Amino acid sequence: MIASLAQLLDLMRHHGATRIYAKKLAPNDNSKNQVYLGGDFSALNIIPHGDIYSDDSDIAGAVSDRAKARVSFFWVDEEGRYRAPDTGLILYPKYPEVRMSGFLKGCREAPSAIMRVRDEGRLLVLGITSRGDVLGFAASAEHPVTKEVSSHEWPMMGIFLELPLRADQADSPKNQLLNELRRIWRLNWIASQKLAADGTKHPYAARNGGGYTLEAELGITPNGYAEPDFMGWEVKQYGVRDFVKFAPKSPVTLMTPEPTGGIYRDAGIEEFMSRFGYEDKSGKPDRINFGGRYDCLRGLHALTGLRMTISGFDARSGKITDLDGALCLLDGSDNIAASWSFKGMMAHWNRKHAQAAYVPSLFRTPPPEYSYGNSVLLCEQTDFLLFLSAFAAGAVYYDPAVKIEKASTMKPKLKRRSQFRAAHADLPQLYRGHEVVGL
Repeated sequence: MIASLAQLLDLMRHHGATRIYAKKLAPNDNSKNQVYLGGDFSALNIIPHGDIYSDDSDIAGAVSDRAKARVSFFWVDEEGRYRAPDTGLILYPKYPEVRMSGFLKGCREAPSAIMRVRDEGRLLVLGITSRGDVLGFAASAEHPVTKEVSSHEWPMMGIFLELPLRADQADSPKNQLLNELRRIWRLNWIASQKLAADGTKHPYAARNGGGYTLEAELGITPNGYAEPDFMGWEVKQYGVRDFVKFAPKSPVTLMTPEPTGGIYRDAGIEEFMSRFGYEDKSGKPDRINFGGRYDCLRGLHALTGLRMTISGFDARSGKITDLDGALCLLDGSDNIAASWSFKGMMAHWNRKHAQAAYVPSLFRTPPPEYSYGNSVLLCEQTDFLLFLSAFAAGAVYYDPAVKIEKASTMKPKLKRRSQFRAAHADLPQLYRGHEVVGL
């Protein structure tokens, strides 16, 4: 029997948890009513999930489109871990809110006696693994774990309590991150490097080494999973001109998703470039470019003849009106040149942005070296709805860098990069909380 919080945390780590959260369950949090995960979409940044899809199946005689996402969920106890194969998230855009359902079905070892009832004071503990699995443990109001959790004050992540990985862990993940960034700041100049999968550091000569070097110092190794960098925090460096004004050299690239619709997707990128691309303006021969800034406040671009719009989102209320909506590049006749569906964009945005630290850096060469500043922007609790609001207001914009070299030859060389970016000063619009911390 798990008789203490320390035992439970050990068990969660044993099964691969790298982050651990708890939710105090309300009477309506049960298998019939589902588990409420918040009055926005921020839970999607905490709970790993699969692609978002529409379920129009007939339930209890009522047919309605429900946006869902599967969750790789396992109940755990001292005997092992047990898959709950039907676990998923349900999105309700009009409220908005997110709920979790199906967590008992198909799992004989699930804590049905706790999760079927409406008892006050129950506790649900969730462990998040680097592979994207979710580990669950439910306890009654009288359970020792529940009493221990209730007797302490824990950092909050939306509706979740953020628990430590170890019972004797004195510092929160935020403080541990700040301590590491303080250590790195004190190192001053650091040779450009990249951490290999085996944990060894290797010299790195390319000019995009600022992020790799910082990750190497933090011990962040490359992996194939969409997991935040450091104990739940996404760590992003940005180049500045000095450590006085900390003025960014360039906008922040938020994500780089490829279009999911329009001519770009249906007819192919070559057809897209033939219609909307233009000859290189710097004089590079036989090169076709597609660039520019596209936001919801601008008209048709002079070189491409395209403009950006958003459909299925009410900017005034900040709510999604149609989950099949999209960000759309339109031509002068309102034909869709390229589009990014909400469901696809959500999947990109939800991966790493719940907590983010933006760290300034200086660069010098030779040899290539980086120094990291002592003023760090910490941003917490994002939500895809905030992203859409910022996009509708023009603060987030599409900044493509697509080109075809040797365009007239039999073997043209294609480079695609669909960037969504924001000015550093506009980043706080994407989060519910932010602060600048001096190290």
